[in-house]
Amino acid sequence: MPRLAALALVLAAWSLAAAPVPAEIKRPSRQHLVYFANTPDELNVYRIYGAQDGKTLMIIGGIQGDEPGGFLSADLYADISLAKGNIIVVPRANFYSIILNQRGPDGDMNRQFGDPVTARRQKKIVKILKALIAESDLLLNLHDGSGFFRPRWEGPMANPRRYGQSLIADTDRYRCPDGRILDLKAMAERVLAKVNPRIKNPRYRLRFNNHRTAAPDSLHKEQRRSATFYALTQHHIPAFGVETSKSLPSTAMKIRHHALVINAFMEELGIVPENPPARLEPPRLRYLVISVNDQLPVVVSKGGTLTVRPGDVVNVLHIEANYERGLTCDLLGMGSVNDLRQPFRITRSTRVVVRKDHQRIGTVRIQVARGPRPFTTVRSTILYFLVEVEGQRRVIADGERLQVVAGDRLRLVDVLTNLPNQQDLQVNFKGFVPAGGGPNQGEDRGHTINTATDLMPRYSRCRKPSRPQGVACYQVVASLRGRVVGRMTVEVVPARLDYLVLKRSSGHKLVYHNGETVRARPGEHLEVVDLKTNVRPDERLHLALDGRGKRLPLSGRRIELGPRLWRRLSARGGGEVRLVVLREKQAIGHVRLQIGGR
Repeated sequence: MPRLAALALVLAAWSLAAAPVPAEIKRPSRQHLVYFANTPDELNVYRIYGAQDGKTLMIIGGIQGDEPGGFLSADLYADISLAKGNIIVVPRANFYSIILNQRGPDGDMNRQFGDPVTARRQKKIVKILKALIAESDLLLNLHDGSGFFRPRWEGPMANPRRYGQSLIADTDRYRCPDGRILDLKAMAERVLAKVNPRIKNPRYRLRFNNHRTAAPDSLHKEQRRSATFYALTQHHIPAFGVETSKSLPSTAMKIRHHALVINAFMEELGIVPENPPARLEPPRLRYLVISVNDQLPVVVSKGGTLTVRPGDVVNVLHIEANYERGLTCDLLGMGSVNDLRQPFRITRSTRVVVRKDHQRIGTVRIQVARGPRPFTTVRSTILYFLVEVEGQRRVIADGERLQVVAGDRLRLVDVLTNLPNQQDLQVNFKGFVPAGGGPNQGEDRGHTINTATDLMPRYSRCRKPSRPQGVACYQVVASLRGRVVGRMTVEVVPARLDYLVLKRSSGHKLVYHNGETVRARPGEHLEVVDLKTNVRPDERLHLALDGRGKRLPLSGRRIELGPRLWRRLSARGGGEVRLVVLREKQAIGHVRLQIGGR
């Protein structure tokens, strides 16, 4: 099979399927469930479990599709890591409405939590959301509201009937059936006391908005069918609607205000994050992976054309973009607004429109023409490992070897395969145990592995006669219900310095190989202008004299060999010092600096 075509095929197969909640939670860990995959109703649920147990916060975004501040803010928290506590994130509760950029094409989903649920399409989604609410200790429902909420009338866009820039509760104090009192107003005021000082413009600061939903004279009786009212009255947990204003000057500001509120509620619950999420770069389509007649897929770049014959069946298997979530493709005139991984028989030319949420990010043309078919039928079991090395993704075929340099950060992302029941796959890096002290579950996807410090040498399986000294080899095994279905080898080679290029005071640039001696006069200046290693140059490479003291940038730095260094050398009775190249704390090579002549 050609390598490019095979790569396209396995990338297309990279998807997650729904799986039951694990009986025993591994900490820290994350779980991603997909319901109604590859349909306009696709529902992605992310559970993040902290290193320590604690309260569970549920975040819902996108329950109304024309409020991007809500669903883009929730989306950021799907990637968070937690030191303590748990988060359930549903970034796009109503994906169909997001694609169409409408509040609710078939009704407002946030009015479907009462009984009965009247919207047939939304019923299955609301059922899942209700089950997730039952697992939670507090619910935040993220929105973008109209205008600016004010307790008293200040104008048509700033009054008690407006929602924007407010933290909404259905009551100020709620008595639970067991006698507990939930003081929602006090909780909201503590949160706002942390949030508002960080919002410079007083007009944009948030206010507590008590809807008094159950009261006979409430202005918001429709909220009795909302997610927050359901959470409060049926599961007796605090629940708030977080409303940024649609009138804020930018989506970035809406996201920032949502994040301030979410972070304050996390602190309120004792949930401790390990890293803050932030990503606002514009979405960009790179290419589509498309299969024709269930044969070898092809890669079609943004703006490109795929030529097929009348009656060919086309299936868009994968969208490659700079985002992973919120992506859909629409074959115009066919199917629905989300036609990803759906086969269609092509009888006339059309276009594939790709969207990130509701934003169009590119198109591919499908052109019908007569001519020979350029595809070869292949039907076989395929298994690849998707890994990241220093942030760069690589696809390694079953049985292949991946070479890394000691100190490279490696992450096992997933197994890409056409095997059934993929939710039962386990991926075990032999010789690596995740930090945290808990039992080793044999599932190592998602962990970042420092190949210099995190691997146990006794698990190396290199054949010594065929491998240079210092090289280690580790097995990565994929198993399906205890049966090995694939393996790859990670070969770790030592990091090394080949040479440094030094500029002398005379202006000459000379090459000094690892271990060689540079003879210099007292007071001479040297400048490192280049180096060659088997390590990708990055911010983790440094220079240090004798491997100690202040670390120096790699290039453009003048190194003075003057009286201070002379005194230091004289005090220890020697005239030589090593200029060491470090990768973090790991020495990968050096040259000797000898004072006292050329």
